Amino acid sequence: MTTLEAIAFVLGVINVTLVVRRSLWNYPFGLVMVSLYAVIFRDAKLYSDAILQLFFVIVQIYGWINWAQSKSNEGKVVVRRLAPVERGLWLAGAAAATALWGWGMHRYTDAAFPWWDAGVAMLSVAAQILMSRRAIENWVLWITVDGIAIGLYAAKDLWLTALLYMIFLALSVWGLMDWRRAEQRQSPAT
Repeated sequence: MTTLEAIAFVLGVINVTLVVRRSLWNYPFGLVMVSLYAVIFRDAKLYSDAILQLFFVIVQIYGWINWAQSKSNEGKVVVRRLAPVERGLWLAGAAAATALWGWGMHRYTDAAFPWWDAGVAMLSVAAQILMSRRAIENWVLWITVDGIAIGLYAAKDLWLTALLYMIFLALSVWGLMDWRRAEQRQSPAT
């Protein structure tokens, strides 16, 4: 464990807790956290995860703007649910992206665990975009990502990060339940 990993860990817990609570304040914490993790993952030769953090910077900014424009009268961000066809397309796209990215990392780099790393990265891309768009299904993907990431980061001796993903797993379950309740409280017109 490094000081950098410890700081990223604390920021990650704050970030995801604020996402669950549907607070815009999650974004400043998230931007700093993903910047730190880009360095951490690069140093661990988890290149897919390092590149993913750069993507997260862009999507964090997009999400911040989208969430700022999507608040209810109570100040909470309004959630939505994907149509069944959309859900299928997102899953198919994430699976295809994982296979392609994993193959590229396996073939062209010295990446550690290229297939598992690709799974974490590509499912995270889909989950982050869906979260930025306020879709409840983002939590199902995050639960899957967290389960894979715990083992991956433990295998690379990133124990604090593996612990962080255990906390993320619990927060993702909480997020799924909380966002479902929020959806039920929203009017049908939103």
